[in-house]
Amino acid sequence: MENSNVDYKQEKYELTITAENVHSTDRRFTMNNLSLGDNYKPIDVYFQKADGTVVRRKRSKSESPISNRTLPKLVCQIFESQLDSLSDNDKKNFPICRYSPKTAIVRGIYPTKDEYKRHNKTIEMMTYKREDGPQFVFYAWNVFSTLVFARECLKRFGDAEDRFVLIYRDKTEQEKKQPSNSKKVEDDVIKTAQESKNPYSKILLESKNIILRGAPGTGKSYLAKAIAADIISNGYTDQYANLTVEQRKQVEFVQFHPSYDYSDFVEGLRPKMNDDGTMGFELQDGVFKRFVDRARKNYEDSQKTKEEMEQEITALEAISDFFDNINFGVDSFKTITGNEFFVTNVDDKHVYVSIPGNESANKLTLSMLEIKKLVESGQDFNKISDITRFFGKQFATQGYSYDFAICKAIKKHKISKAKSVDKTEELKKFIFIIDEINRGEISKILGELFYAIDPGYRGIKGEVSTQYANMHADPDEKFYVPENVYIIGTMNDIDRSVDSFDFATRRRFRFVEIKADATQGMLEDLEDEELKNEAVSRMDRLNAEILKVEDLNRNYQIGASYFLKLKTLSFEELWTDSLKPLLEDYVRGLYDEKGKMEQFAHAYGYIAPSGDDSDEGIQN
Repeated sequence: MENSNVDYKQEKYELTITAENVHSTDRRFTMNNLSLGDNYKPIDVYFQKADGTVVRRKRSKSESPISNRTLPKLVCQIFESQLDSLSDNDKKNFPICRYSPKTAIVRGIYPTKDEYKRHNKTIEMMTYKREDGPQFVFYAWNVFSTLVFARECLKRFGDAEDRFVLIYRDKTEQEKKQPSNSKKVEDDVIKTAQESKNPYSKILLESKNIILRGAPGTGKSYLAKAIAADIISNGYTDQYANLTVEQRKQVEFVQFHPSYDYSDFVEGLRPKMNDDGTMGFELQDGVFKRFVDRARKNYEDSQKTKEEMEQEITALEAISDFFDNINFGVDSFKTITGNEFFVTNVDDKHVYVSIPGNESANKLTLSMLEIKKLVESGQDFNKISDITRFFGKQFATQGYSYDFAICKAIKKHKISKAKSVDKTEELKKFIFIIDEINRGEISKILGELFYAIDPGYRGIKGEVSTQYANMHADPDEKFYVPENVYIIGTMNDIDRSVDSFDFATRRRFRFVEIKADATQGMLEDLEDEELKNEAVSRMDRLNAEILKVEDLNRNYQIGASYFLKLKTLSFEELWTDSLKPLLEDYVRGLYDEKGKMEQFAHAYGYIAPSGDDSDEGIQN
């Protein structure tokens, strides 16, 4: 993975605010352009009295240790009584920010958010909560936007040589992108939630991970696919079968079972036939990792500009055209040191090369991703150290010499005219459904993904090294689950395997109970109106009777899925072949099993055939 922080200056700057002056050790700082604060992140803030005493922010438990709001909150903490004693008119006209000499001064300290919004159209505000009296609400945004406020407070209320000190640093490229990326995702979620028709869709969009729990046969799997279709189609349909081929690629369905493991889900070694006919093993991605790769590519592409997309498409076509026009194993290339090698094969992730002159290792597998990044960058690499710096490494790998040679060869190859794109990539939502999630050994299947799937750690901040990272083309490559991935699990509440569902997993999911009567709409598939109404009636009566049994509850009620069997079975056959065996399991070991089964059969409306004494006493 390319290191996005290669050009990130790891230097701390100290900004000192006094009544007379604002000075920073960063030469780029100027009070005439406080908008530059968008590019910086605070590290520390404190107030220093004339005698050297240091005072820091007394924060509440829910408050971040350091943020863009820490400086103005500390100012309020130091001068709370003086600010409170100001007249309403003085508070209303108190200077807060002036980004440049050409812009107006932002003024006003208000007692409530509503009062602030009446005078300001922006939602960029800060609230200082007080134990007694009204709050202080005023404008605040980037790390510099309240420097004017801090200086004004020192002028009016401070002692000579009092000062505020702000320690800050440059934001990383990722941090600079994060606000716009997050807003794009949030806007997309809000829009989809408004368009979606299924009430459970909003729950998934809000929580990212949900588990549909309830009695057997309540249609949880059916509902999961309906939610996925509803969200993917933006409310156009709730039928998975109605999705287009491309839309179906945004949905994946797996079912956990006791033998399912990490290699199936994330990645693992799989048998492979070598070119010489021998058997070997290669690392292959599991179903979840492949799915996340599709979602991640869409998420990252959706953040790119039109120009970046055009540059990438042009580079990809150049790479494809180059490999399409070479003779594998015949056309030779040379490294910068003169070593001859041949490209023997390529696939989506690898470039396989043969090095006849290397007796110790005459074969090498290169990363296609690395080659793509080099070509897409548009940079001219004149020596191997240029590539080493590009990837943010301290030392070059063996593969960089061959990456360098292939990259040079692709650039010499005739590159087609730059491609134009009509629009940027649309951000899409990807939904992963895990049926019977409790039947698998969760810790064994997910491994380190316990962390990555957490809704609070989506994206780069939740990246982890997988168990087989040392076997990747780039051992430093990290795995993360992007913001546009949503997970639906299903589980039966009465399944004994629920006990193995540990608290670490439970904390990462929102559990949504699906009651037996919540999915009776499934019975529309019966088509015959009279049959459907009779099915609903019998189902309701039977479930009401189940609730009368002291040792049972609604988790034991019968779901609508069982009654879909009426397409091929009669009501009597449904009872004898499906419902009766299930209910017998429910009441096994309870007092008066036979009496309870007679009550169930009576509620359902089952009449035993003449001469059948298996349901004695029900032949009413």
